[in-house]
Amino acid sequence: MSTLRDIGIGKSAKVVKILGEGAIKRRIMDMGITKGTTVTVRKVAPLGDPIQISVRGYELSIRKEDAGNIEVESF
Repeated sequence: MSTLRDIGIGKSAKVVKILGEGAIKRRIMDMGITKGTTVTVRKVAPLGDPIQISVRGYELSIRKEDAGNIEVESF
């Protein structure tokens, strides 16, 4: 499996699992990124951090470190 940080610009993926524990996992889930959700990578900052994604109809910027905790399946 790959993580959200590995997905290219313009590509979509389905969230399979959220790794991590405690506050990190809770924060990711509070942003609307849950199992089964489709996310699309919109932009990546010039130095690679953060990543802008589209999830549940809104745009969200997420750090690469957090994106590495989101296991996805590309389609």
